[in-house]
Amino acid sequence: MVVFTWSGTAWAGNLTTSQGIVDVTEMVAGLDTPWAIGVLPEGGFLVTERDGTLLYVQNGRTQRVSGAPNVVANGQGGLLDVTIARDFPHTREIFLTFSKRQRDGEGTALAVARLSETGDKLTNLRVIFEANPGGSGSRHFGSRVVEAADGTLFLTIGDRGDRPEAQNRSNHMGTVVRVNRDGSVPADNPFVQVDGVRPEIWSYGHRNPQGAALDSRGRLWVSEHGARGGDEVNLVQSGRNYGWPIISYGTHYSGQKIGEGTHKPGMEQPKYYWDPSIAPSGLLVYSGKLWPEWKGDIFVGSLKFDYIARLEGSPLREVEQIRGPETERVRDIVEAPDGSIWFISVGQGAVYRMTPAR
Repeated sequence: MVVFTWSGTAWAGNLTTSQGIVDVTEMVAGLDTPWAIGVLPEGGFLVTERDGTLLYVQNGRTQRVSGAPNVVANGQGGLLDVTIARDFPHTREIFLTFSKRQRDGEGTALAVARLSETGDKLTNLRVIFEANPGGSGSRHFGSRVVEAADGTLFLTIGDRGDRPEAQNRSNHMGTVVRVNRDGSVPADNPFVQVDGVRPEIWSYGHRNPQGAALDSRGRLWVSEHGARGGDEVNLVQSGRNYGWPIISYGTHYSGQKIGEGTHKPGMEQPKYYWDPSIAPSGLLVYSGKLWPEWKGDIFVGSLKFDYIARLEGSPLREVEQIRGPETERVRDIVEAPDGSIWFISVGQGAVYRMTPAR
């Protein structure tokens, strides 16, 4: 049975930004550990809860979507990202990432399914990729999925807490993978012809990338958790090694040095890093549609310090912290088709929409 609830009258407030006062509207509240938002081109939106619940919200009405995948809701695992396919108006397909039960534990998985016209049901759900091997730990799943202009899919995967494996290309731990929409391997992936390397791998040496987005040039940007310090924003390129755990700007939680320092030939430098850590999650590269002055800027949510970071320039730098009661533990941040900025506050258990002040 589908259960319907009502969000009631939307609460509205405002935040102070470099572009003046912006309106912040509560789109849905009462959520249990929300993880990701997908704004639909037809209006309405989807939101995932880590326990495995997928919700459809439209015109103040919230309903549970049946047919979501079975997840292992343990630790940092569960139902994680949701991304709306570029051709959704024709196919009604969405992409979901989640922690999937495997023989030796659980692993990051990517599925595609069709959303019903009424928004209350998924059909033709199929898993098109799962990390091999998974892991027995309950952390560092990564799990953002981004669709490129050519229809290929980038999926971030954490090191699962097994640090050295991020340098081991015979598995998917600590990587960004790239697959076609049916799960097959694109012929131009960097390691397709390399023996002993998983052909899905696009880049490696990542710790726990939980934010990912494309810029206007189609380049992939990723935010990832460091250990104690060393949270990073990376411009992720084909075949590159991003260094974890050999180089890092952070230290272990014990305070001990990580690896060999901050630089090593053949390993990429972050475009920006935070020390102390802000615990970055969702990442957005803004189009400039409603705020032209922010065109091309990168927005990253902070789970630790309860704000939205805005980064700009070359070299990239943090130039603004957007904060208020609504930005408590920002897990995801996305741009809607109309240019508004939406974000999840885990602390408030709510989704908010940011627009220019009326």
